Amino acid sequence: MNITISGASGFIGRRLVKALLEEKHALRVLSRNGGTNLPPGVKLSVWHPLRGEPPADALENAHAVIHLSGEPVAQRWTDETKGIIRDSRVHGTRHLVQALSTLSRRPSVLVCASAIGIYGSRGDQVLTETSSPGSGFLPDVCVAWEKQADLAESLGIRVAKIRIGIVLDPQGGALKKMLPPFQAFVGGKLGSGRQWMSWIHLDDLVGLMRYVIGRPVRGPVNGTAPNPVTNKEFTRTLAGTLKRPALFPAPAFALKLALGEMSEILLASQRVLPKVAQEDGFRFQYPQLQPALEQLLRP
Repeated sequence: MNITISGASGFIGRRLVKALLEEKHALRVLSRNGGTNLPPGVKLSVWHPLRGEPPADALENAHAVIHLSGEPVAQRWTDETKGIIRDSRVHGTRHLVQALSTLSRRPSVLVCASAIGIYGSRGDQVLTETSSPGSGFLPDVCVAWEKQADLAESLGIRVAKIRIGIVLDPQGGALKKMLPPFQAFVGGKLGSGRQWMSWIHLDDLVGLMRYVIGRPVRGPVNGTAPNPVTNKEFTRTLAGTLKRPALFPAPAFALKLALGEMSEILLASQRVLPKVAQEDGFRFQYPQLQPALEQLLRP
């Protein structure tokens, strides 16, 4: 299968590229950097998502397109960075769909990244793909982002939107940032610790993306493990796996002082279940947190 991928240099994209190459797919990567280090056999096309459409030859003859690119959310939110976070997703996706519309032979599926941030902070409420969006900066960005992806449906392209949760891998994302304080014996819960964390092992997320390419799944798909946990339980499990204490909680006010509005991500409570994936038959390798962390952190 010919597959075009944007955002392949991120830690999710790198693992996805590796997995797809192992399955003998022909890959083309869209990247802002012409000097991107790629595995042998992967073709590269330069694309700046905010500047316009990707080159047509990057999409020609593609059977599937996977769109992962976007400005990182985990940074201090100034008005400028919030604008870049939004535009990189909304305008970037719009430019991609516009390019797809010009093709005489279009891909059968567009797999577009989204985020469980679309639900906002909902306490103990169980959230599935049919739950309504929340309110605030991240939910608004996700809604606008997904609307742009949905425009590809009018082109006869099946659209699957993976609402990604907290991706666990020691080489990137949230877990990479959590490890140093725990390893230094100063880890602890965040805020009250009662907020729900909807996590997923990186291998399962990559597996889900590969799965939806070949299945008639369309619309939102929650990219989370089937057993979310509270931050208190996550902290206890991580500390136990590392054989470290978890004695130093980070109060909510301190997080807000240090991180500003971005602290919402750490304190939001999102109890998200992957109903669509499970009902379609996708099987998680790591449905429970402790085995997932043990596999990720074993020496």
